[in-house]
Amino acid sequence: MKVSIIMGSISDEKIAKKSIGILEKFDIPYEVEVISAHRSPKRAVDFTKNAEENGTEVIIAIAGKAAHLAGVLAGLTTLPVIGIPAKSSTMDGLDSLLSVVQMPKGVPVATVAIDGGENAAILAAQILSLKYEEVKDKIKDYKLEMEKGVEKMNSELTL
Repeated sequence: MKVSIIMGSISDEKIAKKSIGILEKFDIPYEVEVISAHRSPKRAVDFTKNAEENGTEVIIAIAGKAAHLAGVLAGLTTLPVIGIPAKSSTMDGLDSLLSVVQMPKGVPVATVAIDGGENAAILAAQILSLKYEEVKDKIKDYKLEMEKGVEKMNSELTL
């Protein structure tokens, strides 16, 4: 069991750390690499060609601006790919969101919110939970924690 977090640039590190925090909470092994769809396309091909053999079961791809990384990886593998559009200085991340979510028929990329590192990792965990019961149990516990958090907020309401 392993999730590969692929960043298009080192500037995506803050988002990757959000994903890592969730994966560590669920005890899911991961690797992190910088691979650019545009500046290192051969490396992208090599990564996806060997991903399954190297134990990867889900890929999280983080990219901004043109944000083609998730789509390129999805086009090269049958593994599930989760795209995180990164907010860049251009168009507040809308350009990235559209690049990640608008995939052609036959090349799906599951897309989360702009800078949505936590949700990408939770989605990766949910995909893995179909095969790994221990991950499913941790997700159930996590959702109960969230529910208790909302109940606490409600009890503290002072309006």
